[in-house]
Amino acid sequence: MEISLAAEPLFHIGTFTVTNTLIMSLILSCVIIVASFILKKKLKLIPKGFQNIIEYIMEAFLNLVDSVTHNRKQSEIFFPIVMTIFIFVILSNWIEIIPGLGTIGINETHEGKTILVPFIRSASADLNVTLAIALISVFFVQFLGIATIGISKYAGKFFVSPLRKPYLVGTFVGLLEIISEFAKIISFSFRLFGNIFAGEVLLIVMLNLVPYFVPLPFLFLEIFVGFVQALVFAMLTLVFLKMATVEAAH
Repeated sequence: MEISLAAEPLFHIGTFTVTNTLIMSLILSCVIIVASFILKKKLKLIPKGFQNIIEYIMEAFLNLVDSVTHNRKQSEIFFPIVMTIFIFVILSNWIEIIPGLGTIGINETHEGKTILVPFIRSASADLNVTLAIALISVFFVQFLGIATIGISKYAGKFFVSPLRKPYLVGTFVGLLEIISEFAKIISFSFRLFGNIFAGEVLLIVMLNLVPYFVPLPFLFLEIFVGFVQALVFAMLTLVFLKMATVEAAH
């Protein structure tokens, strides 16, 4: 198998290329949506069994959000965004441990060589996916920042009135703030992509070299790394949301 930095195309719909990571992202989205509807229909006033586990996890995560916001009302606003990002990212990270990664697919001939195009590939190993999640995260940061403190006060973080002294220092700081907003997108997307792609390559190499018990420690390592990366992504989104809702004067 040839290791590809870009997601491999499976088929085309007109001029639109459908890749393996796109398929996995759509499957994940459908699973999350369907599971949410099923869980909502089965909710009971007195929880038991699986509902107890879900409620415990949600409450623990909500308390974690509280530890950052120190405001339950604000936590309840941020929680759906942060938790959705966490769930999608952790599931997309853990796709790489599914049996068949890099071994089940279709053979294609390219430049005289036969290449296996795998059906299963972690969505987070595609820079397009991580970039899309980063854009969604940063969009909500800007949107909730404006919705909470108002557009004029939010703009005050980036643009300083000529009457305000020291104007040059304020302008320079505002310019740095604008650059930092774009840097968030790059940082979010490349951090997640780099870690998961490296883990995917490691697993593929180990499974091809020593296909039995030796890769097991690496599988557990990738489970841990996938969890940490999802948590980091979600917590950074939460911190940026909190910072966006604080006025520049504070």
